Amino acid sequence: MSQFDHLDLDGHLLQLLLAVMEEGSITRAALRLGVTQSAVSHLLDKLRAITGDPLFVKSGRGIVPTAHAQLLALRARALLDDLRSFSYAAAFEPAKISAQVTIAANDLQRDLLLPSLLRYARAQAPGLSLRVIPSGAPTPELLREEHCQLIITPRPPEGSDILQKRLFEDSYRVFYDASQREPPQSLEDYLASDHVTVLYEPRRRLDIDEVLAERGLVRRFAAQVPGFGGIGPFLRGSRMIATLPSLLRAYMLRGLAVAPVPVPCPAMPMYMVWHLRHHDDPMHRWLRQQLEIVVAPSLAAAAEHMPVPA
Repeated sequence: MSQFDHLDLDGHLLQLLLAVMEEGSITRAALRLGVTQSAVSHLLDKLRAITGDPLFVKSGRGIVPTAHAQLLALRARALLDDLRSFSYAAAFEPAKISAQVTIAANDLQRDLLLPSLLRYARAQAPGLSLRVIPSGAPTPELLREEHCQLIITPRPPEGSDILQKRLFEDSYRVFYDASQREPPQSLEDYLASDHVTVLYEPRRRLDIDEVLAERGLVRRFAAQVPGFGGIGPFLRGSRMIATLPSLLRAYMLRGLAVAPVPVPCPAMPMYMVWHLRHHDDPMHRWLRQQLEIVVAPSLAAAAEHMPVPA
């Protein structure tokens, strides 16, 4: 019989279990938690003794969780949520926060909002740190399985346990290299051009690409890249064009020319999305409030760096 019992469990062990599971590596889990690899191995051995399960087994160059570990992870996330709520139940004080928050965002919303959010939030909560992961085309599991606590996306995943709030909306523009070509002068010119776009895995197009395809507008894609950051190198020095959110011209696509899309386009909304279990969590509610506060100045700062559209 094990010499350990449930009283040997604590939040650090639960956090360790989730970190190793999500990273698929003891080394990466140690980097994420800010401890040594040997410390992770030691605590993992302790957790194995408590649960009576190997928890992780080798698979190729990494490790994968056992079926029992996957079940324990679901309970660990719920227990950590309870511990977090318990610690803030009396009186929430941002200055006393010592926590890492994971936000899923693609490169547009990452560059536009998250640096300002971190600066503003840390002015009140110096112990807060931010981990950013790509959201791609986000699924409910990102939140349900606690891969992140918040998603910023134009495409909120659906679910009765998934909540959302609109932050702002942007319009679409045609981006091109003015040293190589003129903007498309007509719909025919637009459709005859070579296009570059973003394709998220697993093969999820941008909303604007789906809208145009539904209207029967067939475009010739010369390149498809996994994020907005990969668009610029294809446009610069070429005659290719891209139909993208206008805010990109303030950061990743600065210096490229922009022009109206020669076909009516819907606006691109942006939402913050979270799981129901975090809705009343004091720290999470405070973080959502901080994000809403920085939206307007972030958009204003971006506007200052934008060239005037053609």
